[in-house]
Amino acid sequence: MATEKYKELWSTLGLNLQNHDGLLQVLGKTYGGLFLTQKSRPQTMDYFNFVVSEIHGFRVAEIAKAKDSKDHPLVVGGYCTFIPEELVVAVGGIMIGLCAGAEVASEQAERYVPRNTCSLIKSTLGFKLAGVCPYLELCDLIVGELTCEGKSKAWEVFPDIIKKPFHVIEMPKTRGNDRSIKLLAEEYARFATKLEQLSGKKITPESLRAATEIVNAKRRALQRLADLRSADPAPISGLDSLLVNQIAFFDDPVRFTASVNKICDELETRIANKEWTNDQFPKGTPRLLISGCPMALPNWKVPAIVETSGAVIVGEETCTGERGFQKGQIEIPAEGMDVAQMIQKLSERYNCIDCAIFSENKSRLAHIEELVKRTKAQGVVLYGLHFCTSYLFEAMDFERQLEKKGIPTLRIETDYSAEDSAQLKTRLEAFIERIKQ
Repeated sequence: MATEKYKELWSTLGLNLQNHDGLLQVLGKTYGGLFLTQKSRPQTMDYFNFVVSEIHGFRVAEIAKAKDSKDHPLVVGGYCTFIPEELVVAVGGIMIGLCAGAEVASEQAERYVPRNTCSLIKSTLGFKLAGVCPYLELCDLIVGELTCEGKSKAWEVFPDIIKKPFHVIEMPKTRGNDRSIKLLAEEYARFATKLEQLSGKKITPESLRAATEIVNAKRRALQRLADLRSADPAPISGLDSLLVNQIAFFDDPVRFTASVNKICDELETRIANKEWTNDQFPKGTPRLLISGCPMALPNWKVPAIVETSGAVIVGEETCTGERGFQKGQIEIPAEGMDVAQMIQKLSERYNCIDCAIFSENKSRLAHIEELVKRTKAQGVVLYGLHFCTSYLFEAMDFERQLEKKGIPTLRIETDYSAEDSAQLKTRLEAFIERIKQ
């Protein structure tokens, strides 16, 4: 982990250097043990190794330098896949995902949120209180969305702690109907106005069309990677695929897209070569689909247990997986549309995301079943964070429904700590043995 050359920058951003150094040390050790020891890794994962080795370095310095330039792009931080990156890019801005995936400053966070708050919300607040997130400090605007109950109340607390301009996007509770799309379009239009005010730049049909194509290209690359994972033997581990999707939330979108496509080129060569074998996950290795809560970087706990227990993860029905690029292509004609009509198109796409916040969410179950077929998964792990009511409710019903259809399903509930790792490993090993029989 690169540290010394960035300490002046981190200090300028107001980080707690002692806490931050401790976080990077743990992250570097964990990453090396989980990722760099894998066999048969694609060589093109080297770029993503670099990104993690410079997790708070190169990209942070890149954004800081851009902010010091005459263009001074607006830096927008968010906590959800429902925040339209297209609008941020349309004002020449930079979109950064701020969700945290490690247990940090939990006791401090519990002075502001209840103890029975999910790990994602608690750690996201903890990262600020511990002074360990340079991306947050670089932001000119923070965006929260009214998805789950936890976030909806957390956004009442966060602004006073974060001390940054804060914008909230209201979310519909149903989808696929005119009323829900209308509400989302109104909220995105209000968000666009906020971006224009802070950036001093007007969103035009031309700028929004160009921004949409940049984000479309990123989603195409991620969909291409997901599709290649249906091969047997699996051409890439679930851990590496998850890492790629996690980095999508903060890397430069054009550079990221090119890097993902290079991975896909290598994987296509592997698949075409009938002589190629995967020393980590040989042909016939049990194949699992993960479904449920997002796994923000560096939350690799459950995938690591799965892939050291004799199975390979071949897909993720999560926000750090399929939901991030689900129905990803937004078709905008070369001419004939104004900005309001384009925002309507954005709203139609985002309204289709399979999030558990929606009521009457049958399409999410159908999507899981479709992914099982597409990825040739032999079982589903329904992953839920403690106190994430929406996903935990759906997991109970989905487990029954999937088992009725002959799809082996395991429902697990956990958090970011390592305390239950041994118990989870026992349960996952038993589940994998069931699939083998």
